[in-house]
Amino acid sequence: MRIRKLSCLKFTILTGFAIFIVINIKSVGEDEQNLQAEEEHPENGKRNIANLRTKDTDILESVPVQSSQSKEKPDPAESEAADSLAGERINELPNPLSSREDSQVNQSQDKQKSQLSLKDILEKLKEANKAQIIHNESLFGPITNDTIVIVVQVHDRIKYLRHLIKSLSLAAGIDQTLLIFSHDVWDEQLNNLVRSIDFAQVLQIFYPFSLQTHTNTFPGESSRDCPRDAKVHRVISSKCTNSAWPDIHGHYREAKFTQTKHHWWWKANQVFSSLRATKDFTGLFLFLEEDHYVSEDFLHVLKLMSLEKKKSFPEVDILSLGTYLKKFNFRANGKQAEITEWISAKHNMGMAFTRVEWMKMVSCSELFCKYDDYNWDWSLQHVSLNCMKEKLQVMMMKGPRVFHIGECGVHHKKSDCDSNLVMDKVKNILKTANTFLFPAKLSVGRMGLKKKVKLKKGNGGWGDKRDHDMCRNMTSVG
Repeated sequence: MRIRKLSCLKFTILTGFAIFIVINIKSVGEDEQNLQAEEEHPENGKRNIANLRTKDTDILESVPVQSSQSKEKPDPAESEAADSLAGERINELPNPLSSREDSQVNQSQDKQKSQLSLKDILEKLKEANKAQIIHNESLFGPITNDTIVIVVQVHDRIKYLRHLIKSLSLAAGIDQTLLIFSHDVWDEQLNNLVRSIDFAQVLQIFYPFSLQTHTNTFPGESSRDCPRDAKVHRVISSKCTNSAWPDIHGHYREAKFTQTKHHWWWKANQVFSSLRATKDFTGLFLFLEEDHYVSEDFLHVLKLMSLEKKKSFPEVDILSLGTYLKKFNFRANGKQAEITEWISAKHNMGMAFTRVEWMKMVSCSELFCKYDDYNWDWSLQHVSLNCMKEKLQVMMMKGPRVFHIGECGVHHKKSDCDSNLVMDKVKNILKTANTFLFPAKLSVGRMGLKKKVKLKKGNGGWGDKRDHDMCRNMTSVG
């Protein structure tokens, strides 16, 4: 009898232990499945900032805002920030082994892209570029020479673009602008986001020579292209297409780096020479990028700058709303603008100019297209120093109205790519500067350069003759 009781006890213990193990294994399996589902379908998880809602109005309202992590209250008179708030800008050709911007592409976008055939995408691009439909034209048109045309270069970072659009929607006078979004990726989520804009006229154009539509042929990368780090003396006798065209550092082209300069040049030529809405436009064009953010008074300040230029400083070529200064003292500098020689590393953010200045640039297209640097702004700097009769002059706001929030991309590398962290910094700056926004007038002064501007050796990435020829072919002069 005692043996039977012990056996029953052992059986009960073993059974309970087995049930415990089964429950835990099931729990672990469910956790793994949930984690895998979150990775495969980030649109269902909290980490997908780019998730779009069904209603258009919700699209613009779904920007997540985090409270500041800083325990110290910023000084209202002076806010400190690192270069461009998103870290120091890297101009040289990136290390191919480092993390790249394309690793940040939203997974749901990748799946959407794969559902469209290359033929479908090409047809959609062609139709859109031919139609040139201006949305909301009946509400806010027509376009006059007093309209400000804002041109935004877009790749595929939808979470940054969402922040930019939100900031644009809050700006005074935005209903008097034309927003042109120039894309190098066809993506329905991006398109839906842009088309949901209801506060200004909107036009989309699509760069037709993108890596998306040229996956295995130039200007994409072909299997016959020379590897980036191939030794020149070894490939001369080989059959790789571009063996005779390494860059100044001895490397061969990488399509993912050349695209940005090609896109910038194509976009500028389109808005000044080809688009029906702007080819005869003589007013201001403001150039932004998908990872910029604007203040509520950026248009107000831009108009004041334009008035100062017309009235007192006709030698100014470029109006710059952004800056890479490390300190923003809006109490002292909120209405301060300075005139100096244009320097690509300092004055390439939030640039505005007219057709007059563009004609100076495009007249030097040969030098722009041949200069061995994959950065469009360094190429423009080379043009300013070596082609123009007078070097480009800039009027720059010392209290910036355009901010760079892109923590990860071609020129910025950080391990943590959370756009909200930078947004917190920008919002704190603008909150403390609120009293000093919308100045009645500007105080403009001249600033001499401490030393003569000399462009260092180009960053390379642009030695291939095919890139030079394509750049020339996209140029519209006159």
